[in-house]
Amino acid sequence: MSRVIGVLTSGGDAPGMNAAIRAVTRSALSRGYEVYGIRDGYKGLIDGDFVKLDRTSVSDILARGGTFLGSARVPEFKDEEVQNIAIKQMQTVGMDSLVVIGGDGTYRGAYSLIKKGICVVGMPGTIDNDCPGTEYTIGFHTALNTIVEAVDKLRDTSASHHRCSVVEVMGNHCGDLALYSAICCGAEVAIIPEDDFREEEALAKILHLDRVKKGRHAIIIATEKLIDVYALADKITKMSTFTGRATVLGHIQRGGVPVPEDRVLATRLGDKAVELLAENVSGHCVGIVNDKIVSEDIIEAIDKNKMYKSDLLKVFERIA
Repeated sequence: MSRVIGVLTSGGDAPGMNAAIRAVTRSALSRGYEVYGIRDGYKGLIDGDFVKLDRTSVSDILARGGTFLGSARVPEFKDEEVQNIAIKQMQTVGMDSLVVIGGDGTYRGAYSLIKKGICVVGMPGTIDNDCPGTEYTIGFHTALNTIVEAVDKLRDTSASHHRCSVVEVMGNHCGDLALYSAICCGAEVAIIPEDDFREEEALAKILHLDRVKKGRHAIIIATEKLIDVYALADKITKMSTFTGRATVLGHIQRGGVPVPEDRVLATRLGDKAVELLAENVSGHCVGIVNDKIVSEDIIEAIDKNKMYKSDLLKVFERIA
């Protein structure tokens, strides 16, 4: 069966999205399918902003961060009339299938089209690592690497000036970036949404390090939206001999050349997505579990809780 596949990236950009687009394109072309890139996510789907892709179109994007197709958040895509417009735009080029790359919101947009009979497969692309159905998302490892490099540099200056660095990282409602980077950087405290945070416990640990262990520096890494890092740093300054300093890494975490782990993951997931379409499987999302590429029903995945490694938190608590 000949197919015309569209590929889009939606929501926040993530390093490795270009590698995913490349994999989808080349895997589809190898099966004799046509491929269209959709600019700016669901917005481009509504506007009919399509570009036909071939091997050359994606030949130099593997190592580029971000997404060359662009991305956008389109809350109006929840409107059924808007979805119908998008479907009509797909029909103008004979597009019968979609691969969507993004996070939870992207999956929900995909499900709206699936209910209308469109063949769609989802791929997890977000630095937050908060997509269900997969242990790791495209972009997570690169963002983690960026955080580790930044905190390693902060440690140097913190040790020189007897400081406690309170670092806010991204993650939305998932603490993976904070927890993994806390382990990698030897942080004393990780503040994550999966663990009940008590400010007094964090302060007690820092005070113990200051007064009993005579530490030269300390590091606290917190997931965004949980605490005011500036207020906590100020309290540390007032209650200890450390000088508290807050750092919000912000959107720098989304940028950069994708690390090998993200390039390989994106390539494997992209090929799997096209394989599912070739087998007439729709309504699935792909992921990696125990180093195996898997897929499951997209709505079942959305309704599940993200796989959280509670054992990793226990390890951190023992060695921090």
